[in-house]
Amino acid sequence: MAKFTFELENILEFRRFEQSNAEADLAKALAQENQIQQKLENLAQQKIAEKRASANATDLQTIVNRERFFSHIKYQTEQLLEMLTQAKMVSDEKRAVLAECMKKTKALEKLREKKLAEFNEQEDYLEAEFMDELAVTRAKL
Repeated sequence: MAKFTFELENILEFRRFEQSNAEADLAKALAQENQIQQKLENLAQQKIAEKRASANATDLQTIVNRERFFSHIKYQTEQLLEMLTQAKMVSDEKRAVLAECMKKTKALEKLREKKLAEFNEQEDYLEAEFMDELAVTRAKL
């Protein structure tokens, strides 16, 4: 019985490698998004904590410091939101690249499955033909 070989096996392996790299790139991009999101949540928690801590402040210096802190938090939040927007765009690009890689890999895998099915069908036919020939030869003896 012959062994099945897929002529495009090297290309299929390369496509799988590309897909794996695209998955890793997307994971990094999503991790970056999550990191920025976590920083935003931390800023929100800091703002809430400061509001609670200085809610009853009557000292002018404390009020001024609180407003400066809130202004700084607002500035950092705006920067992080801009970074998050950029990170989401990168993630979307990486997601599109991954989708394309998966599409190419899937197409080659389907082709491989089709060729394997054809090969198995041909092998079954040859085996049946051989068995028929063997039966005819035995019958002649």
